[in-house]
Amino acid sequence: MHIIKKIAPWLFLLNILALAFVFLPFFGSRFWGAKRWLNLGFTTIQPSEFLKITAILYLSAWISSRISEQNHRGWIPAAKNGYHNFIYILLPFLVFLGLISTILILQPDVSTLGVISLTLVVIYFSAKTPIWHAIAVISGGMGALLLLIKFEPYRLDRLLIFLHPESDPLGKGWQIKQSMIALGSGGFFGKGLGMSSQKFGHLPAAMTDSIFAILGEELGIIGSVGLIILFFLFFWLGLKIAKSANDRFSKLTAIGVTTWITLQAFINMASAIGIFPLAGIPLPFFSYGGSHIVTELIGIGLLLNISKNS
Repeated sequence: MHIIKKIAPWLFLLNILALAFVFLPFFGSRFWGAKRWLNLGFTTIQPSEFLKITAILYLSAWISSRISEQNHRGWIPAAKNGYHNFIYILLPFLVFLGLISTILILQPDVSTLGVISLTLVVIYFSAKTPIWHAIAVISGGMGALLLLIKFEPYRLDRLLIFLHPESDPLGKGWQIKQSMIALGSGGFFGKGLGMSSQKFGHLPAAMTDSIFAILGEELGIIGSVGLIILFFLFFWLGLKIAKSANDRFSKLTAIGVTTWITLQAFINMASAIGIFPLAGIPLPFFSYGGSHIVTELIGIGLLLNISKNS
């Protein structure tokens, strides 16, 4: 982990360059109006997925280098008043968050931005920053979200459909309607693995965003609840690893990885059952795809490393 801490800024910088390259001709690939993929010729990768792990590593390294190990609350330089708090702690974090936000909004990939931002905020607040920082960041985030919804009609449509799915069941509400049909038809024990009928042309993104609905259809309520319990168990074990970590960088990294994977999982599952707007993010370890699975396995590797050396 001490080697990863040293190279974390370079990993983050490399990731930012990869994100910038998706906007260039011959390098970037457009799909459904979004520029999120980097064409390597033999395959494509999604740099925003790798940003989830590089941003966690960079912020954890930065915070751990700015806090005195002798004093759990002592930032370097010591923040004696609100001005120092803003200049040395909050402002660098806001610049860091602003850089990530700008690039992801231009793609656009607001769902990924939401997961990354919330994860970074949890890491930041885990470092025992002043409470007024929380109020400022959360207020700014809510204002930015309202602006994003206002200037992109499809985001407002997602919110309205979430509130009133019955208003357009054959159009914008089709995905959530078919998702509920899939979950309901699974019953208690499901139809059996591979026996879903909704995945054959009825439910959009059945292998990616809507995979939880297919799992519910094939495994039933028992299998769905079992999967939710597994993610709760992962969350508890991740926090346990963070608590036992030997150094602050490892602790914050463990908190970040645990928060990111758990948050993404529950947003995906909540979207499938209609208690959260459709977010368009994959279910960790289950959804089809390459980049997100690679980054999730890297995250698990980091947790195992921290656990082994704690």
